[in-house]
Amino acid sequence: MNPRTLRSIFLLCALTALPFAVQAQDDRTADRAAIKAHIESIFQAFINKDAAALRATHAENWLGYLEGSRVAIKGIKGYLDWNQLDPKSPYGMKSYKFREFDMIFKGDAAFVCFVADVESNWLGAPPHRALRICDFYTKNDGKWIQSGSDTALHQESLEEQLAAPRSIGDQMKQSLLDARSAVWRAYFAGDRATLEKLIPEETIAIEAGHNTWSNRQAILDGSAQFAKGGGKLIKLEFPKTEIQVYGPTAVVYSNYAYELETGGQHITQTGRVTEVFVLRKGQWVNSGWHMDTGK
Repeated sequence: MNPRTLRSIFLLCALTALPFAVQAQDDRTADRAAIKAHIESIFQAFINKDAAALRATHAENWLGYLEGSRVAIKGIKGYLDWNQLDPKSPYGMKSYKFREFDMIFKGDAAFVCFVADVESNWLGAPPHRALRICDFYTKNDGKWIQSGSDTALHQESLEEQLAAPRSIGDQMKQSLLDARSAVWRAYFAGDRATLEKLIPEETIAIEAGHNTWSNRQAILDGSAQFAKGGGKLIKLEFPKTEIQVYGPTAVVYSNYAYELETGGQHITQTGRVTEVFVLRKGQWVNSGWHMDTGK
């Protein structure tokens, strides 16, 4: 057999075997099954409130973000401290169901993305939420373990929560009412610094008895003119207040009554007001209001 024919035979054999070699390398069926089973065991640990099982499924140097965390959580201790499973608690996860489950591999590392529909029982929280999760897995001594994760609310659950009314605690409610009072008092005191802090650029206001609408600059100018004219606030009351909260936004409905001293005369005003507040960096800001006389 001449050398050219021999080379052709070797080349044909190599090309014929190549797809099988690639297929054997890319076929990670067993690894896929093992990782999915491992993730299911994590969900089951949450359902069973089994802290020991949860610890065993995560690497010692675990790193990532969990639902609601603002900074990276480092190490298994941080992970367990965040979750704090209590077998005696009546609250917790009840069931789960996967969707959009997939993963890619790079040697003994895997990146897993999926969405899980989770049913839970948490005080003041919706029973169902969809979680969007990306897990990082590594293979140590032939076994897969979770080394990191990014867990967050899926966009559909986030939108549902933002659209649903929510309750706020007494402390947060008081900070909202304090912000409302501060805006009114700062206006009549000509306190520009406080108004600039509590009234954002986009503020729109409709005052009682006025056809024109006010913006931030008009509000600041009106406050300055009142103070410059020697006007003073004598009394300010809100006899009735109702609050609705959606996400970081609060709508405050009030009856108001105030007494002013200006030009040696006392003027009393009463009416109704609807005010919109938005929570930004821990501070309620007043982005708009609509006042009327109630008549």
